[in-house]
Amino acid sequence: MQPTTENIPDMTSLDETLGQIAVKDLRKADVFKKYGLDFCCGGKKTVKEACAEKGLDVARIEEELKQAGKSPSSRPLPYNEWPLDFLADYIVNTHHSYVKQHLPEIMAYAEKVMQVHGNHHPELIVIRRLVQEMNDELTAHLAKEENVLFPYIKALVAARNGSQPSQDAGFGTVQHPISLMEKEHEMVGSNLAQIRALSRNYLLPEDACATYGLLYKLLDEFEADLHVHVHLENNILFPKALDLEKQLKK
Repeated sequence: MQPTTENIPDMTSLDETLGQIAVKDLRKADVFKKYGLDFCCGGKKTVKEACAEKGLDVARIEEELKQAGKSPSSRPLPYNEWPLDFLADYIVNTHHSYVKQHLPEIMAYAEKVMQVHGNHHPELIVIRRLVQEMNDELTAHLAKEENVLFPYIKALVAARNGSQPSQDAGFGTVQHPISLMEKEHEMVGSNLAQIRALSRNYLLPEDACATYGLLYKLLDEFEADLHVHVHLENNILFPKALDLEKQLKK
């Protein structure tokens, strides 16, 4: 029996990377989240590669991606159309601000919940450590982006527009700080993945108090925001900054 055409997945989209698909339509990232497919730090993998690693049905994922693209929900923000200097400012004002506002709160709740429930739920001791590591990493990470990398990207935009001459950043090429930022993204992403696994997808035990529930809710929301945050940098801002620097050096 010959397969019908409607059962044959669109191989063009399957050969696109998770990051490329999310850049075109961030609504499709919900499908990736549902199946635990990393479209930010792991955004360079194709759909086929990511599904193979997870043992997922490629045709099913492809169908859900098609349906997500037809969703009548509000139109995603056109991140990929924004000028790089505007996108950099948006990331700082939206996502960096979110981290600075909520991570200290998460730290405090992780400490409190560990103190109260750690004896019966030892995973909370590890979760608290992982949150501390993220806090330490992100505090330095955001400062490097805001004080070094993003100003240089904005200077590249100004040089292209003719409003100022090209500048020597002192680090050779923008690839160097970008590679470091991507490595740090992977570390934070790994910590969040471990927290999700330890908490069994933020499943509350029967003896959980209100603060326990609030901690897991905040961690879940923090992870969702960070996925978009890292996606905007890894899949849009950084590749375009590399291309712009190459154009200016020709």
